Amino acid sequence: MPGGGKSTVGRQLARSLKCRFVDCDAEIERHIGMSIRSFFADQGEQAFRDVEQSVIDDICRQPDLVIATGGGAVLREANRSALHSLTTVVYLRSTPEELFRRLRHDTQRPLLQVADPQKKLRELYAERDPLYRKAAHFIIETGRPSVMNLVNMIRMQLELAGVVDGSVGPSSIATEPDEH
Repeated sequence: MPGGGKSTVGRQLARSLKCRFVDCDAEIERHIGMSIRSFFADQGEQAFRDVEQSVIDDICRQPDLVIATGGGAVLREANRSALHSLTTVVYLRSTPEELFRRLRHDTQRPLLQVADPQKKLRELYAERDPLYRKAAHFIIETGRPSVMNLVNMIRMQLELAGVVDGSVGPSSIATEPDEH
């Protein structure tokens, strides 16, 4: 979900695991040569989702990464399947109310530039939460812990599951589901 902490937590997790961090939205922008917002306005959502799917498929096949996807990546079955089968997916779950508290002053997320952003977050959550759960191997309730506490919670889950051993990085970790 937008504001769930994917990029912030993902970046810190990558440092902790001594892996490279990849933000899918930044990779998409590099690929298309413009901002996602501009591409969306010019080409539409379908064209964006096509590019997103191609980028996710490519990134998921690279080893030793922590990946932050866009929140809408789960809308396509192909993305959910690639993420689930080729990576270890961690869903950073936040309630719509927590997300609204974090994003209430955000003016950069196009989907939230509406009259009632909290209502929009509830709608997105209702649509996407089941999809995030399908893609996820682990669900971490974000609540109000610090970024480092979340990183430690994720590491502990990954270590308990044998995905990492505490000294060696994973093959690829996707923090699921920004909001495109």
